[in-house]
Amino acid sequence: MKEYDVIAFGTGSAMNIVSAAFGVNPNLRVAVIEKDRVGGICLTRGCIPSKMILYQAETAYHVREAHKFGVHVDGYTVDPMAALSRARRLIEEESSMIERSLIEHPNIDLYKGVGEFVDEYTVSVNGVEIRADKILLCTGSRPFIPPIPGLREAGFVTSDDFFFMDKVPDKWVVIGGGYVGLELGFFLAMAGRKVTLLEMKPRIAPLEEPEVSAVLQKKLGEVMDIRTRHKVVEVEKRGDRKVVIAEGPDGGTLEFEADEILVAVGRRSNSDLTKPEKTGVKTDERGWIITNEYLETTKPGIWACGDANGKYMFKHKANYESQIVFHNAFLGRRVKADYHAVPHAIFTYPEVAAVGMKQEEAQRKHRILVGYYKYVDTAKGEAMMADEDYFVKVIVEEDTYRILGAHIVGPYASILIQEIVNLMYTDDESAVPVFRGMHIHPALSEVVERAFFSLAPPDHWHVHGTHIHHVHHH
Repeated sequence: MKEYDVIAFGTGSAMNIVSAAFGVNPNLRVAVIEKDRVGGICLTRGCIPSKMILYQAETAYHVREAHKFGVHVDGYTVDPMAALSRARRLIEEESSMIERSLIEHPNIDLYKGVGEFVDEYTVSVNGVEIRADKILLCTGSRPFIPPIPGLREAGFVTSDDFFFMDKVPDKWVVIGGGYVGLELGFFLAMAGRKVTLLEMKPRIAPLEEPEVSAVLQKKLGEVMDIRTRHKVVEVEKRGDRKVVIAEGPDGGTLEFEADEILVAVGRRSNSDLTKPEKTGVKTDERGWIITNEYLETTKPGIWACGDANGKYMFKHKANYESQIVFHNAFLGRRVKADYHAVPHAIFTYPEVAAVGMKQEEAQRKHRILVGYYKYVDTAKGEAMMADEDYFVKVIVEEDTYRILGAHIVGPYASILIQEIVNLMYTDDESAVPVFRGMHIHPALSEVVERAFFSLAPPDHWHVHGTHIHHVHHH
C-alpha cells in the first residue's frame, strides 16, 4: 500500500486546494485521482466550452436581428462545427497542459481511473491501494440519465459528449428545460437546427422567478419549439430516426421525431462509483456527500467541495468552497461556508442572472420592498431596441434596505448583476451605495440603479406572465 499525506479526488477545484497546500508545506506527498479527462467538469465539458459555442449563437442572433437597425446581411450561414472544434481545441490544449504539470510535479502521483474506497482512509485505484489521513472529495457529478424505456437503445447525447460530436444533425429533441438544455438548445437553434424542447414542469428554468421564466420562454420560443408539461414516457428507434413519445398536459401522447436526442435533466452524484460510505462518509438519499458548515464530512480529515455536496452546482461556488476547505484543512482555521449570495447565470439570448432569495422566500422571512425596471425605459435600452419584456427585479428588506435578492432577464444580465452581488458581500449588504453611486449615462447599468429607485411594497406591482406594471393605490 502507498501512503500519502493527501488524496485528492478530481482535477477541478481540488487543484486549487492542492496548489495552495504546497504553499504551506512544499513537502506534501499527494495522490490525485481523475476518472475523466484532466481539468475538471468546467473546463472539459461544462462552463468553458459551452460559453465558447454560445458566443457563436449570440453573434448569430445579432446578425439575425441586424435588419432592425438598418444593417442588412445577405444569406449568412452558421457553422456549428467551427464553434465545436474551437471549443475542443481549447479543452485538449488546456487539459493536456494541466495533465503534464501534474505528471511532472515531483510530489504528485496522478492516477487516471476510478478511485473507490475499500477501507478507512484507503482507496483502490487501478488495482493499487493508497492511503492518506487527509482526503479531498471533489468528486464532481455526472449527467443523470432518466429510466425512460427505449432511451438507451435509441442512443442520445449529454453535455459530456456534446462538444465531441463529429457532426451536428438537423433535427433535435432536447429533454429538460434547465440551464444545460436551454443553453445547448439555443446553440443548436441559432445554428439553424430544428429544436423541440420538452420540460415536464409547468415552466422552463423552473428554479427562476416565474416572471423571468415567462420572458425566457417567450423569447426562446421564437427560435425553438418549447413544450412544458410534457413528460417523456418512451423513446423508439425507427430506421435512422429517433421518436420521442411524451405525455402532454391533457394526458394524450405526442410523438416527436429527431435525428438526435439531448438529455439534460440534471446531475447525479458519483458516490456510487467512489463508495465513500466504506470510509464512514455519510451521503444523503441521493448520494450527495453530507458536510457541515466547515465543509468537513462525517469522517474527520475528509473534506468535500464542489458538485460533490449537491448544493449550487456552479464552478464559482466550487472555487469558493475550495478556499474554505484550504483554510479549514490546511491552516487549521474554522471558516464557515456562506451561501447567502451565490449568483448564477443562463447564457442564452436573453441572458438570465440571479442572486440571493426569490420573492416568495424573502416574503416569508422579511418585510420587503420590490423594485422592477425595464431595459427599454433606459436610454441605452432604447438605443439597443431592447425587448419590451426585459427587466431587472430587486428585493430588499423594508427597514434596512439590506439586499435580499435580484433577478435579471435581458442582454448582459450576467454582468449587470455583479454590482448587486458585490454589495451583498459588504458588511451591511445595503442598497444605499447604488443610490449614492454615480451611474454612467447612458450606460445599461442605469437599469439596475432605477430598479432600486422603483422600490415599493410587493402589492404595488401587478405581475401576470410577462406583463409587469405598477398598481397605483389611492
